[in-house]
Amino acid sequence: MAYFLVFRVHNAGLISLIPLSQLSAYRQMEWENLTSVSEFFLLGLSAQPEQQEVLFGLFLSMYLITVAGNLLIILAITADAQLHTPMYFFLVNLSLADTCFVSTTVPKMLANIWIQNQVISYAGCLSQLYFFLLFGMLEAFLLAVMAYDRYVAICHPLHYIMVMSPGLCVCLVSASWIVTALSSLLHTLLLDSLSFCADHEIPHFFCDINPLLSLSCTDPFINELVIFTIGGLTGLVCVLCLIISYTYIFSTILKIPSAQGKRKAFSTCSSHLSVVSLFFGTSFCVYFSPPSTRSVQKGAVASVMYTVVTPMLNPFIYSLRNRDIKSSLRKVIWVRKIHS
Repeated sequence: MAYFLVFRVHNAGLISLIPLSQLSAYRQMEWENLTSVSEFFLLGLSAQPEQQEVLFGLFLSMYLITVAGNLLIILAITADAQLHTPMYFFLVNLSLADTCFVSTTVPKMLANIWIQNQVISYAGCLSQLYFFLLFGMLEAFLLAVMAYDRYVAICHPLHYIMVMSPGLCVCLVSASWIVTALSSLLHTLLLDSLSFCADHEIPHFFCDINPLLSLSCTDPFINELVIFTIGGLTGLVCVLCLIISYTYIFSTILKIPSAQGKRKAFSTCSSHLSVVSLFFGTSFCVYFSPPSTRSVQKGAVASVMYTVVTPMLNPFIYSLRNRDIKSSLRKVIWVRKIHS
């Protein structure tokens, strides 16, 4: 005797009568498509074999320049007592964040190209995502903090030492670390609760949150809601801090009577403003664009801009054009030569 059950399938409004003997087979097939994932495949930026050597050399060069430049900044500032000021304290933290940020994604990409293996484990993918979000959001917060520092220095120069006290600087950096660590952990745990389909290919060179959500078989509504609420809220705080700070900065610069004074004041924040525009512009295009307008290729190129190019430009734009940093580097190199 055959038994029948009323069973609603995934297509909305479609109800069919399925024999009980076929229902178990249907559920078994459905569970096989939602099996636990043990690894993903990072497809990278290009599938052309002749382009792999070019990409390897290009990204290896940018990675070495980024790490060497930012480490030199950290060494120069920590070795020179005259540079122990709030501006350079934030710059040390930004250089550290840039070094960790680029080290989260590029070494794995270089290893995949070198050994010609695109596999990354599930745990490794989630770990990469966590640290990528952590240092990416940390850089955004530090750029906002540095904008506030420039506001106090230009608009209230006589009160700069009193306002930007060591305690306030430590609190601002510590709060940035705590908020970004908790937010990254929340995104990673929510992603870990999803089930993934049989297709484990990520059309990217690292485990980013949007490509992973596109591979999910379960509804990622909660994940997307958290991205647009918490991510949007943190981004809004950083953007508002930048806009308000630079509004007061520009109004103060315009009130300076001499043209030389205006150029000197603007030169102290022009480099920061250019990096802010590059970092926030590309990251917003990747994470806050409508799903209908997203392109995998455009997203990957934009990701390269703010994950690799911006950290590489940081030593040149911020510090290597700074006479204090150059003087400190000369002292460090000269002392090492004397000791050797």
